[in-house]
Amino acid sequence: MCSKLIIVPTPIGNLEDITTRALNVLKEADLILAEDTRTSSILLKKYGIGTPMESFHKYNEHKQVASVVRKIQDGIRAALISDAGTPGISDPGYLLIRDCLASGIEVECLPGATALIPALVNSGFPLDRFCFEGFLPVKKGRRTRMESYKTETRTIILYESPFRLLKTLEELAATLGPEREVSVSREISKIHEETVRGKLAYVSDWFRKNTPRGEIVIVLKGKGKENEMG
Repeated sequence: MCSKLIIVPTPIGNLEDITTRALNVLKEADLILAEDTRTSSILLKKYGIGTPMESFHKYNEHKQVASVVRKIQDGIRAALISDAGTPGISDPGYLLIRDCLASGIEVECLPGATALIPALVNSGFPLDRFCFEGFLPVKKGRRTRMESYKTETRTIILYESPFRLLKTLEELAATLGPEREVSVSREISKIHEETVRGKLAYVSDWFRKNTPRGEIVIVLKGKGKENEMG
């Protein structure tokens, strides 16, 4: 097999949400770069995969990139995985992909799991045009980003921590108005999967009374008559 970097999406919850092709790639790779080897070992053990792993996460990504590029140039086939979903989407991966391509290394990305698409489809909001914003800035630029949503006509997708969800919903309500429609999905594909839909005022109140847990995806309806309900 030729040397290359292969981006392999992994399940965002249910461990059965992985393709046969992804499993074969992980079995046949010389090295798996994992965001958290402890988390990934659960998936690999389930499917009997014994490929060596190395840590590759946001805290060591800058230091690791050059070393990984050299290893692939020396002839290995490396698979990059994150704890859940597709690497590079609000997870480590971009720097390695960029440097591999700049070094003439072949990069291949397998199709697979990501939280944003199920949350978007499940929201019931328009799907013809949407924008993915990832995580909002925690401090600098946060208000400016929210202000930009006032005139955004596309459906807007955000990731958020359960610890910041209520604050974010309240700030969005203050910025966009309490009547803006929103859908919040959490624990997608897991046992306690839940989606709460309604106006920002209602959904904020819901999570004020029900402490959120797990991975969170916020889907905001865009502004405009074409996106209004009823």
